[in-house]
Amino acid sequence: MTDPVRLSLIHATRLAIGPVEAAFAELWPEAELVSLLDEGLSMDRAKEAELSPELAARIVALARYAEGNGSAGILYTCSAFGAAIEKAALTSPLPVLKPNEAMFEEAFAHGSRAAMIYTFPAAAEGMAEEFRAEAARRGSDARLTVHFAEGARDALAEGDTETHNRLIAEAAGRTAETDVILLAHFSMAPATPGCRAATGRPVLSAPAAAVRKLRALVEP
Repeated sequence: MTDPVRLSLIHATRLAIGPVEAAFAELWPEAELVSLLDEGLSMDRAKEAELSPELAARIVALARYAEGNGSAGILYTCSAFGAAIEKAALTSPLPVLKPNEAMFEEAFAHGSRAAMIYTFPAAAEGMAEEFRAEAARRGSDARLTVHFAEGARDALAEGDTETHNRLIAEAAGRTAETDVILLAHFSMAPATPGCRAATGRPVLSAPAAAVRKLRALVEP
């Protein structure tokens, strides 16, 4: 019997842990997960207009740590550190995924009009730029609009999942002329069914897409 594949999940908020573990339980239950959590990352990122070199260095350092624990791949779950994660990926011998890259890749199969709902303002512009860069790489005319689900993250932090999901679904319902809806953060995944019910449109969540891509990269 072979040992299970070990993967490192790097978190900047504990709000992301449950949703990504649920995605692994559904899509890759055999994987052995190691969670690395630094909540100070999201706290400090919320205070900065742009990602500082100091925060970027902390993101890269976590990849170096994960490389030494026997992991076969690394998945970051916080969407506010894209450029730093790209640097970690370029300097790592392991597959390293940004939180939303797999979801963005899947979005292009649904049409040229995408709407992204977000709850953490510090991450929004960086994620939109990542989508635009992927569209340019593909030669696609796809466009992304972004929509803030105000109050949803605060509700989740207080343990009110029902209000969190409702506010996100309401924000999704206000989007128009959209082919696909993207839920920006791992913590938003539980709102997926409500968004589908509110809109009748495809809704993609980052954890499920990331698990699918990481498994394809890691498994022979």
